[in-house]
Amino acid sequence: MNERRLSPLDRFICGLDDAVRAAASPTRASRPSPAADIADTDLSPPDKSHAAGLMRVNHAGEVAAQGLYQGHAAVARDTAIEAQLVAAAEEERDHLGWCEERLEQLGSAPSRLRPVWFAGAWLIGAASGVLGDKWSLGFIEETEKQVAEHLTGHLERLPEDDAKSRAIVTRMRMEEEQHGANAQAAGAAPLPEPVHRLMRLTARIMTGTAYRF
Repeated sequence: MNERRLSPLDRFICGLDDAVRAAASPTRASRPSPAADIADTDLSPPDKSHAAGLMRVNHAGEVAAQGLYQGHAAVARDTAIEAQLVAAAEEERDHLGWCEERLEQLGSAPSRLRPVWFAGAWLIGAASGVLGDKWSLGFIEETEKQVAEHLTGHLERLPEDDAKSRAIVTRMRMEEEQHGANAQAAGAAPLPEPVHRLMRLTARIMTGTAYRF
Protein backbone atom coordinates (compact mmCIF):
# COMPACT_ATOMS: atom_id res chain seq x y z
CA MET A 1 0.00 0.00 0.00
CA ASN A 2 1.35 3.45 -0.92
CA GLU A 3 1.98 5.81 1.95
CA ARG A 4 -0.30 8.85 1.87
CA ARG A 5 1.54 12.08 1.10
CA LEU A 6 0.67 14.82 3.55
CA SER A 7 -1.00 17.93 2.20
CA PRO A 8 0.59 21.37 2.77
CA LEU A 9 -1.97 21.97 5.55
CA ASP A 10 -1.11 18.64 7.18
CA ARG A 11 2.58 19.48 7.09
CA PHE A 12 1.92 22.98 8.47
CA ILE A 13 0.09 21.42 11.42
CA CYS A 14 3.00 19.02 11.90
CA GLY A 15 5.30 22.03 11.92
CA LEU A 16 3.25 23.64 14.68
CA ASP A 17 3.49 20.40 16.65
CA ASP A 18 7.26 20.44 16.19
CA ALA A 19 7.34 24.03 17.45
CA VAL A 20 5.56 23.00 20.64
CA ARG A 21 7.95 20.07 21.13
CA ALA A 22 10.95 22.30 20.42
CA ALA A 23 9.84 24.58 23.25
CA ALA A 24 9.60 21.65 25.67
CA SER A 25 12.43 20.08 27.63
CA PRO A 26 14.17 17.68 27.71
CA THR A 27 14.98 16.51 24.20
CA ARG A 28 15.97 12.86 23.95
CA ALA A 29 18.67 11.97 21.45
CA SER A 30 18.39 8.67 19.58
CA ARG A 31 22.18 8.22 19.61
CA PRO A 32 24.58 8.33 22.57
CA SER A 33 26.38 11.61 23.12
CA PRO A 34 29.95 11.73 21.76
CA ALA A 35 30.89 12.84 25.28
CA ALA A 36 29.24 9.91 27.05
CA ASP A 37 32.50 8.07 27.79
CA ILE A 38 34.61 11.15 28.53
CA ALA A 39 35.31 12.03 32.15
CA ASP A 40 34.23 15.49 33.20
CA THR A 41 36.75 17.97 34.58
CA ASP A 42 36.52 20.63 37.26
CA LEU A 43 36.34 23.86 35.30
CA SER A 44 36.90 27.21 36.97
CA PRO A 45 33.69 29.25 37.44
CA PRO A 46 34.55 31.65 34.57
CA ASP A 47 35.42 28.75 32.23
CA LYS A 48 32.27 26.89 33.22
CA SER A 49 30.12 29.95 32.59
CA HIS A 50 31.81 30.58 29.24
CA ALA A 51 31.43 26.95 28.12
CA ALA A 52 27.75 27.04 29.12
CA GLY A 53 27.23 30.21 27.10
CA LEU A 54 28.77 28.65 24.02
CA MET A 55 26.81 25.43 24.40
CA ARG A 56 23.62 27.47 24.88
CA VAL A 57 24.37 29.16 21.54
CA ASN A 58 24.89 25.74 19.96
CA HIS A 59 21.63 24.51 21.46
CA ALA A 60 19.77 27.55 20.10
CA GLY A 61 21.32 26.86 16.70
CA GLU A 62 20.04 23.30 16.79
CA VAL A 63 16.55 24.49 17.75
CA ALA A 64 16.70 26.78 14.71
CA ALA A 65 17.98 23.89 12.59
CA GLN A 66 14.91 21.87 13.55
CA GLY A 67 12.69 24.71 12.43
CA LEU A 68 14.65 25.28 9.23
CA TYR A 69 14.58 21.65 8.09
CA GLN A 70 10.96 21.14 9.06
CA GLY A 71 9.97 24.35 7.27
CA HIS A 72 11.76 23.27 4.10
CA ALA A 73 10.28 19.77 4.29
CA ALA A 74 6.77 21.21 4.70
CA VAL A 75 6.87 22.71 1.22
CA ALA A 76 9.26 20.33 -0.59
CA ARG A 77 7.97 19.22 -3.98
CA ASP A 78 10.20 16.16 -4.42
CA THR A 79 9.46 13.32 -1.98
CA ALA A 80 13.11 12.18 -2.06
CA ILE A 81 14.28 15.65 -1.04
CA GLU A 82 11.61 15.81 1.64
CA ALA A 83 12.89 12.49 3.04
CA GLN A 84 16.47 13.80 2.97
CA LEU A 85 15.45 16.91 4.89
CA VAL A 86 13.54 14.90 7.50
CA ALA A 87 16.51 12.55 8.00
CA ALA A 88 18.85 15.52 8.49
CA ALA A 89 16.41 16.99 10.99
CA GLU A 90 16.58 13.78 13.01
CA GLU A 91 20.38 14.07 13.25
CA GLU A 92 19.98 17.72 14.23
CA ARG A 93 17.60 16.57 16.96
CA ASP A 94 20.40 14.40 18.35
CA HIS A 95 22.62 17.47 18.39
CA LEU A 96 19.89 19.26 20.30
CA GLY A 97 19.73 16.51 22.90
CA TRP A 98 23.51 16.37 23.29
CA CYS A 99 23.75 20.12 23.85
CA GLU A 100 20.87 20.05 26.30
CA GLU A 101 22.51 17.27 28.30
CA ARG A 102 25.82 19.13 28.39
CA LEU A 103 24.13 22.34 29.53
CA GLU A 104 22.60 20.46 32.45
CA GLN A 105 26.02 19.04 33.36
CA LEU A 106 27.43 22.58 33.32
CA GLY A 107 24.68 23.71 35.68
CA SER A 108 22.99 25.84 33.06
CA ALA A 109 19.88 25.81 30.87
CA PRO A 110 18.86 26.39 27.23
CA SER A 111 17.99 29.80 25.86
CA ARG A 112 14.66 31.09 27.13
CA LEU A 113 13.93 32.26 23.58
CA ARG A 114 13.97 28.78 22.04
CA PRO A 115 10.35 28.98 20.74
CA VAL A 116 11.32 32.19 18.93
CA TRP A 117 14.36 30.55 17.33
CA PHE A 118 12.27 27.62 16.12
CA ALA A 119 9.35 29.64 14.79
CA GLY A 120 11.56 32.15 12.99
CA ALA A 121 13.65 29.42 11.35
CA TRP A 122 10.54 27.44 10.35
CA LEU A 123 9.08 30.47 8.60
CA ILE A 124 12.39 31.21 6.84
CA GLY A 125 12.67 27.59 5.73
CA ALA A 126 9.13 27.44 4.41
CA ALA A 127 9.39 30.84 2.70
CA SER A 128 12.61 29.97 0.88
CA GLY A 129 11.29 26.51 0.03
CA VAL A 130 8.27 27.97 -1.72
CA LEU A 131 10.66 29.21 -4.43
CA GLY A 132 11.53 25.62 -5.27
CA ASP A 133 13.56 22.69 -4.00
CA LYS A 134 16.86 23.83 -5.54
CA TRP A 135 16.65 27.14 -3.66
CA SER A 136 15.63 25.35 -0.48
CA LEU A 137 18.70 23.12 -0.83
CA GLY A 138 20.87 26.14 -1.62
CA PHE A 139 19.71 27.80 1.58
CA ILE A 140 20.53 24.65 3.54
CA GLU A 141 23.95 24.30 1.94
CA GLU A 142 24.89 27.88 2.86
CA THR A 143 23.41 27.54 6.35
CA GLU A 144 25.41 24.41 7.06
CA LYS A 145 28.58 26.04 5.72
CA GLN A 146 28.12 28.95 8.11
CA VAL A 147 27.24 26.65 11.00
CA ALA A 148 30.41 24.59 10.44
CA GLU A 149 32.46 27.81 10.48
CA HIS A 150 30.70 28.87 13.66
CA LEU A 151 31.43 25.50 15.34
CA THR A 152 35.09 25.76 14.34
CA GLY A 153 35.16 29.10 16.13
CA HIS A 154 33.65 27.52 19.20
CA LEU A 155 36.31 24.81 19.24
CA GLU A 156 38.86 27.61 19.36
CA ARG A 157 37.01 29.40 22.18
CA LEU A 158 35.97 26.50 24.41
CA PRO A 159 38.19 25.89 27.46
CA GLU A 160 40.97 23.43 26.62
CA ASP A 161 40.02 21.28 29.62
CA ASP A 162 36.37 20.96 28.55
CA ALA A 163 36.83 17.70 26.65
CA LYS A 164 33.13 16.78 26.84
CA SER A 165 31.88 19.94 25.13
CA ARG A 166 34.67 19.76 22.58
CA ALA A 167 33.75 16.18 21.64
CA ILE A 168 30.13 17.17 21.08
CA VAL A 169 31.00 20.21 18.97
CA THR A 170 33.48 18.21 16.89
CA ARG A 171 30.86 15.56 16.02
CA MET A 172 28.28 18.22 15.29
CA ARG A 173 30.63 20.02 12.91
CA MET A 174 31.35 16.82 11.01
CA GLU A 175 27.65 16.08 10.54
CA GLU A 176 26.77 19.67 9.61
CA GLU A 177 29.41 19.55 6.88
CA GLN A 178 27.87 16.30 5.62
CA HIS A 179 24.40 17.85 5.55
CA GLY A 180 25.76 20.71 3.45
CA ALA A 181 27.48 18.29 1.07
CA ASN A 182 24.26 16.27 0.75
CA ALA A 183 22.30 19.40 -0.13
CA GLN A 184 24.86 20.33 -2.77
CA ALA A 185 24.77 16.83 -4.27
CA ALA A 186 20.96 16.96 -4.40
CA GLY A 187 21.05 20.03 -6.65
CA ALA A 188 21.43 23.10 -4.44
CA ALA A 189 21.37 26.42 -6.27
CA PRO A 190 24.00 29.02 -5.29
CA LEU A 191 22.47 31.90 -3.35
CA PRO A 192 23.03 35.57 -4.22
CA GLU A 193 25.74 37.31 -2.16
CA PRO A 194 23.28 39.69 -0.41
CA VAL A 195 21.48 36.63 0.96
CA HIS A 196 24.78 35.28 2.33
CA ARG A 197 25.40 38.58 4.14
CA LEU A 198 21.87 38.73 5.54
CA MET A 199 22.20 35.16 6.85
CA ARG A 200 25.46 36.02 8.60
CA LEU A 201 23.93 39.12 10.18
CA THR A 202 20.94 37.12 11.42
CA ALA A 203 23.25 34.47 12.86
CA ARG A 204 25.28 37.09 14.74
CA ILE A 205 22.13 38.49 16.33
CA MET A 206 20.94 35.06 17.40
CA THR A 207 24.27 33.89 18.79
CA GLY A 208 24.88 37.11 20.69
CA THR A 209 21.44 36.90 22.29
CA ALA A 210 21.46 33.17 23.03
CA TYR A 211 24.88 33.39 24.79
CA ARG A 212 23.26 35.54 27.49
CA PHE A 213 19.63 34.45 27.39
